[in-house]
Amino acid sequence: MDKPKNLHDLPPDFVFDPARASKLTGRHGHGGWLGLSYHAHGPDWAELSLPWREELVGVAETGVLASGPIISLMDNATSMAVWTLCGRFVPHATLDLRVDYMRAAVPGRTVIGRGECYKLTRTISFIRGIAYDGEQDDPIAHVTGTFMATHGTYL
Repeated sequence: MDKPKNLHDLPPDFVFDPARASKLTGRHGHGGWLGLSYHAHGPDWAELSLPWREELVGVAETGVLASGPIISLMDNATSMAVWTLCGRFVPHATLDLRVDYMRAAVPGRTVIGRGECYKLTRTISFIRGIAYDGEQDDPIAHVTGTFMATHGTYL
């Protein structure tokens, strides 16, 4: 198979692989500019990393990452989890993404976003996750939300 130019170019029998997909999404668009990259995955979860960069800092005097890049990280990580669970790329829209911040990210550290898809229906996926920059049991933020398939179905 020739290298696909985007996720829409994949053949129908292609099984979604978050490591491979992040090579595409990490080169272009918002995720590419942020520097999001693959970290790890399992059958219903995916992790992406967001490296600390000065351009992503919210308040220069603190060195703390702004909330926007962390929200984008979690939207992407939870999307990857959905596609990992259903086994293919399904275009979808974020219906709801609630982010509860527990603490500020530590300046200079890479943030890992771990997203999990815990339920799929025909057109709605239910997700949760955490963002952390050290130990998972000391998260920066918790997220929960839903996506809606916009072209096709998850099941």
